[in-house]
Amino acid sequence: MAWDDLLAALALVMVVEGIMPFLSPENLRNSLRVLLGMDDAALRMMGLVSMVIGLILLYWVRG
Repeated sequence: MAWDDLLAALALVMVVEGIMPFLSPENLRNSLRVLLGMDDAALRMMGLVSMVIGLILLYWVRG
């Protein structure tokens, strides 16, 4: 993997992460309140599911 690919991926992450606060800051605040109320196990499971889906998508796109 070239450095250009890694930087492009990081740039896309920043764009996607910026969509919610730009379009709807109030919904972002409400979502963060819900996340703050979740226990560690639930947050870890969400992270694991997100990573697995991301890996499957990456394998499908790059495969």
